[in-house]
Amino acid sequence: METITTHEAKTHLSRYLAEVEKGREFVIARGKTPVAMLVPMTKARHLPRPKVGDIEGEPFEFPLSAFAPLPKGELEKWGL
Repeated sequence: METITTHEAKTHLSRYLAEVEKGREFVIARGKTPVAMLVPMTKARHLPRPKVGDIEGEPFEFPLSAFAPLPKGELEKWGL
């Protein structure tokens, strides 16, 4: 891995980016102290998004008890 100075990186950025696209890596140093790396980006893996309404996994079914009316005492607590 080649080390370049910040001045070189600023002056020849396009050239270094072209080299990075080919797979090369550079260490950018301030003086003799390394401060950053210029490396190729890995391509993000794009997973297909489900369409609205598509079911992912097993469908869920509500039990009939979910639609039963609440007990009278519960309704009174809520003022209904």
